[in-house]
Amino acid sequence: MTLTTPPETVLAGRREWTALAVLMLPLLLVSMDVSILYFAIPSISADLHPGATAQLWILDMYGFVLAGLLITMGALGDRVGRRKLLLGGAALFGLASVAAAYAHSPGALIAARALLGVAGACLMPSTLALIRTLFRDEAQRSKAVTLWTTVMASGISLGPVVSGALVEHFWWGSVFLINLPAMFLLLILGPVLLPESKGAATRGRFDWTSALLSLAALLPLIHGIKELAKDGWRPLPALAVTTGLLIALVFLRRQSRLAEPMVDLALLRKRAYGGSVLVNLLAMVATVGFAVFLTQYLQSVLGQSPLEAALWSLVPSVGVMIAAPTAAVLAGRVDRAYVMTGGFLLSAVGFASLTLIDADTPLWVVLVGATVYAGGLVSAMTLANESALGAAPPERAGAAAAVLESGTELGGALGMAVLGSIGAAVYTAEMPSSAPAAARETLGGAMGLPGEVLDAARSAFTSALNGAAFGAAGVMLLAAVLCVVLLRGRRA
Repeated sequence: MTLTTPPETVLAGRREWTALAVLMLPLLLVSMDVSILYFAIPSISADLHPGATAQLWILDMYGFVLAGLLITMGALGDRVGRRKLLLGGAALFGLASVAAAYAHSPGALIAARALLGVAGACLMPSTLALIRTLFRDEAQRSKAVTLWTTVMASGISLGPVVSGALVEHFWWGSVFLINLPAMFLLLILGPVLLPESKGAATRGRFDWTSALLSLAALLPLIHGIKELAKDGWRPLPALAVTTGLLIALVFLRRQSRLAEPMVDLALLRKRAYGGSVLVNLLAMVATVGFAVFLTQYLQSVLGQSPLEAALWSLVPSVGVMIAAPTAAVLAGRVDRAYVMTGGFLLSAVGFASLTLIDADTPLWVVLVGATVYAGGLVSAMTLANESALGAAPPERAGAAAAVLESGTELGGALGMAVLGSIGAAVYTAEMPSSAPAAARETLGGAMGLPGEVLDAARSAFTSALNGAAFGAAGVMLLAAVLCVVLLRGRRA
């Protein structure tokens, strides 16, 4: 009798790992484009002269469109083929990059950024879903997802560094043209190295009503949360959040009635998947919500230049490179829920250490705390991503990846709102009532004012950072508890 190895246990070889390397290039650039304009916007403003509103849309349009279309594109990839959607997204990303680089008006640049968001929504869920196809062995898939998570997180951190270096030596359009070589390489090697895969459910027409509902829910929800985080409570952002939540309820109600829903609610109710999506969302609350404070601390309190601050902010990636592979190894020997819990607890320790810093704390102490929390966070997020991807049936991998990534976008917006509100409240309480109104609102408003006012503002902002770190540590403790409650004993 001849025994055959089941397909799910087939080990990936050199071809699959090479394909993974090719997939990482567009993922890195898509994640970099979220933050690539941070240092380029002054040059863009000097050249194109956008108004204040147009400048905000230049910065935010990419992220809004990307978040709003992830679910739609994930489900579309399951239907038409993930490789096909990936290659189409790469072609559109390249064309939109050229259009953005040579835009001659604010409107043209905003439109190009919107096209980049559409292309990014095609690329991101496809890369994660194709990992499910390329790596059938659980241990190998865990390593691949570890790399995916690390590259995605690194891209957001690298964006400001790359843009600062390019704008220093070239014109602002160069921050978009660096996308072209990677997209060209993907278009050449993708058809050779990547297998086509799609879901089994291809009957009937694509549900464009659900696609529009998901877009109509996520766009106002994320936009409203970001506006509330930036300017405090106002009627229009609050109305946007309320509208987004109501449309989301309509979307979910429709999914519960469809034979082939865009979002499988039964999958969300599975703890291995739904629990992983939830703790991943909480991880992004802490990651994005606190990053704003750390960046501003380096620049406005310690007096570093934007590029210098961006370079120092890469130091915590050392913790990521050590902790993420270690967590993947431990997850093969111990219940991954406990490993994820350990990652979140480690992150809580890192955040807790940052509640003790002040304006005179040495930089290395701050960086050690940031390294500890980053290592714990990314190791836990890696296992959450892998658990969610493994829990999803292969035919729903694209939609499952898209829901997971939509959760990260929503978590980032919530982090800015929740931790931003905590920091703003602490800052206002710490500032003396005799200070000018602008200085009592933000640290930026104190720049250029007399030394005693600026010193008070820097001290107040450091206290605000302490408060935000305390809030982030609390979120990490909640995530650790949820890992034990929801994910203990759950296998992909």
